[in-house]
Amino acid sequence: MLLAVDTSTQMMGISLITEHDVKSEVMWTTDRYHTVELAPAVEKILQRIGATSNDLTALGIAQGPGSFTGLRIGMSLIKGLAYARQLPIIAVPTLDITAACYPAGEVENLVAVLQAGRSRIAAGWYQAVQGEWVPVGEPENLTEEGLLEKISTPAVLTGEISESLRRAVAAFEDVSCSSAVQSVRRPAVLASLAWGKWKKGAVSEPETLAPLYLSRGDD
Repeated sequence: MLLAVDTSTQMMGISLITEHDVKSEVMWTTDRYHTVELAPAVEKILQRIGATSNDLTALGIAQGPGSFTGLRIGMSLIKGLAYARQLPIIAVPTLDITAACYPAGEVENLVAVLQAGRSRIAAGWYQAVQGEWVPVGEPENLTEEGLLEKISTPAVLTGEISESLRRAVAAFEDVSCSSAVQSVRRPAVLASLAWGKWKKGAVSEPETLAPLYLSRGDD
């Protein structure tokens, strides 16, 4: 059974999956209380299905970009479990999780975004290839204006989209925003992506695994 933890932003999430089943999934918005809420939430989700940390066989973690503090808290808990139980860790970029929550194939180009604080946005660019979203280039740290200036082809925005960004996008004929439901970053999707990488041998080394942070652009 794989435990997946996402503390990238104020929207936190935990999921437990096996090869064929989502055993449990929980999401909630925290007011910067990652430290006090995460460990009890992990214990509770295990108890809910009658399991303990001894039943875990792998660990998935959202690597970022995201909140400096939030990412470090999630990473610390996962590393602690990995060392204590000798479990593999599979890191998944947070924007990849965001993109995977939107069905590939409906559009060719997708922009996954999350709030980076101080009126900044972390943005990742994706194209649909054989039913999956494939990242194009590197994620960027932008303002809303900078993001809109970079969208030059028909595309859909998904993820943590502010009301002001939704209003701005409405002025574009060839750009739209995903619905609120499709924009949710689900921990079960993180778990599924981590499971797939794990089966391919894409495991992270705890000693060198670090959160992914984005530097500010020059705009």
